Amino acid sequence: MKMNGHHPEDAHETVIETQNLTKRYGDLVAVKGLNLKVKRGEIFGLLGPNGAGKTTTILMLLGLTEPTGGSARVLGHDPTREVLEVKGLVGYMPEDVGYYEDLTGRENLMYTADLNGLPRQEAAARVERLLSQVGLAEVADKRVEHYSHGMRQRLGLADVLVKDPEIIILDEPTQGIDPQGAQDLLKFIVRLSRERQMTVLISSHLLDQMQRICDRVAIFVRGEVIAEGPIDTLGRQIMRGESLVVEVEVAARDGGTRSSREIVESLQDLPGVQKVEPSGGNHFLVHCSVDVRDRIATQLVEKGLSLTHLRLRGYGLTDIYMRYFRGGESDG
Repeated sequence: MKMNGHHPEDAHETVIETQNLTKRYGDLVAVKGLNLKVKRGEIFGLLGPNGAGKTTTILMLLGLTEPTGGSARVLGHDPTREVLEVKGLVGYMPEDVGYYEDLTGRENLMYTADLNGLPRQEAAARVERLLSQVGLAEVADKRVEHYSHGMRQRLGLADVLVKDPEIIILDEPTQGIDPQGAQDLLKFIVRLSRERQMTVLISSHLLDQMQRICDRVAIFVRGEVIAEGPIDTLGRQIMRGESLVVEVEVAARDGGTRSSREIVESLQDLPGVQKVEPSGGNHFLVHCSVDVRDRIATQLVEKGLSLTHLRLRGYGLTDIYMRYFRGGESDG
């Protein structure tokens, strides 16, 4: 695949931007006051449970549904008024990709190439290359009706790349694919972005996958973005203003025992500690205003104790999932 020909100075160019983008369906606010900036060449994730507004956001960026308020720009174009311009520059893979079932994978891709006006010889070479890159070369001439779900998703990715877009938008691309197939697809997406300086906007509810591939993420909950940025900063944004909780588990180094009361008293007076709660056995929850893990470790070692577990609760992806991502209805 060819590079898109962008110069190094374009590396931080904003290619997708929304300002107070809003979509209402009657009394339901599907997307509320969305402000996002996506840079050229980055993999940007829309992360959230079903019903959070991710798909609605994508449809507005593509001009497939009209905003109730606010605005969007995709490569400088207004998707609402310049649908064809956006369509020519953006490849879109919906969650459920539709194909001509009685055609082969190769024939489906050639049909897409024909729709985009590619010369036949150039189209054939590009399709061959794409089939190989997504791992479908051996089944290229098998009818799509016989493809597994994972094969259909990989064909969908090849399909959006046929017209050589500047941006690709993928809605839950690994949904229903086995773990190895999902991992292979994600690796290809990352390679695609890095090698071609291609911008990837990807929506998903799968936190572990987004953590592995995204440069930045926006977390959607009930139509609003509650945090946005590199994934390792999201927990801090979400938990801002709340007490921190450090999980502690200890064991006596000399084989003896220490009472819970002794351990609580030894931690209670540390600077930044608000409250220490026994949590069964040798487990304790330390509520604090700042991260005091280093102070806890030093104090316990001085008391002749070994730390068997020390974790700051509330900043990890598991904590975010437990707090926001359980349940939800079909995406709006």
